[in-house]
Amino acid sequence: MATTLLILHGLVAIALLGAITHQALATCAPSNAGPHSFFGRFRAVPAERFANAIIVLYLTSALFKIDIQPTLERDRHWHAMGFLDLKEDFVGVGLGILPAYWFCWRRPADSQHNHIRTTLTILLAFIVWWSFIVGHVMNDIRGFGS
Repeated sequence: MATTLLILHGLVAIALLGAITHQALATCAPSNAGPHSFFGRFRAVPAERFANAIIVLYLTSALFKIDIQPTLERDRHWHAMGFLDLKEDFVGVGLGILPAYWFCWRRPADSQHNHIRTTLTILLAFIVWWSFIVGHVMNDIRGFGS
C-alpha cells in the first residue's frame, strides 16, 4: 500500500511541478517576447488557467505524507531529518499563501496586482521545487518500497 501511495504522490508532484513551473515562467517572461521564442511559447497559454489546477494538485500532494521519519531516525540521518522538517515547514507556508494566491489569480490581470501575483507564484514555485527535490532525496535515502 505504501508503494502505491508513493507512486501516486510522485505522479501528483510531477503534475504540480510542471504546472507551477509553466505558470512561473509565463508570469516572469518578458511581454515583448516573440511568439516563436522560448518565453513567447510559455506566454501563449494563459497563466490564469493553471491556478485552479495548481491549488488542487498542491492540496492533494500535501495530503500524501509518507512516514519516513522513523527510518531516518533509526539510520541516524540527522541532516536529512532537518531537511524533511524544513520541507514540511515550507509546505505549511505554501498552504497558508494558497488563499492569497487563488485570490490574485481569479481576478483579471491588472498592473496593480501583477507584482503580488508574480511574487506569490515564484514563492509557491520555490516551495514546490524544494519539496520535490527534498522528497526525492528522502526517497533515495529510504529506498523505494522499503
